[in-house]
Amino acid sequence: MPTTLRRSGCPINLTLETFGDRWSLIILRDTMFGGRRRTFRSLLTESLEGIASNILTDRLKRLTAHGLLSRSADPGHKQRVVYSLTEKAIELVPLMAVMGSWGMRHARPSIDLLSGAQVLEAGGPPIWSDFMDELRHLHLGAPPPQNSVLALMQAAYEASLAPAPAH
Repeated sequence: MPTTLRRSGCPINLTLETFGDRWSLIILRDTMFGGRRRTFRSLLTESLEGIASNILTDRLKRLTAHGLLSRSADPGHKQRVVYSLTEKAIELVPLMAVMGSWGMRHARPSIDLLSGAQVLEAGGPPIWSDFMDELRHLHLGAPPPQNSVLALMQAAYEASLAPAPAH
């Protein structure tokens, strides 16, 4: 970001200016925790928050320009583009984990949507590192990790949906 466009040189401010608004973080969340690369359509239709197509287009351009997402042709469909996380975005895993932990304690989240944040909070930095390795595999072509954090989160999610045992 050119220094003339910055409000200040504060690292927190610069981070917020990179994202721009909540939609950018939601797009990164969906790409990060969705377990795969994303197309425009999947980001538009699968987000719980219901982003408008014009806002999605704008934020994808912003995230790509800031080097948080990369854009490539979908090998399975000539007219489709696939968005992947970059290393810069993968390094946001600790921030996302801490935001999830804060939200669990202070924002009354849905019971069924707590599981991923609970897994990341319980595992702490070691599991964050494993998750970053898994994202590097999924988005950057790195070798597969030994353990799947996404599988742990999925299992925790499915367990949260199971009915409580009767007494």
